[in-house]
Amino acid sequence: MPKKISYTEAFAELQQIVSEIENEETDIDLLNIKIKRASELLKICKEKLHKTEEDVVTILKEIKKNKDIV
Repeated sequence: MPKKISYTEAFAELQQIVSEIENEETDIDLLNIKIKRASELLKICKEKLHKTEEDVVTILKEIKKNKDIV
């Protein structure tokens, strides 16, 4: 089973890949691997951001609901 990666770790790795692609001559096989990994990292970041957004919305609804009760 793959290791769970935090948003911060995924984002840092993604930044590193982008930097390597921008600043180095990369052969096509390695570039393909880096692009695939970047895609995985983008998916991880997007999912974590979406989950956080859902949690914030839920919390705000609860706060509003409790405020209306008081």
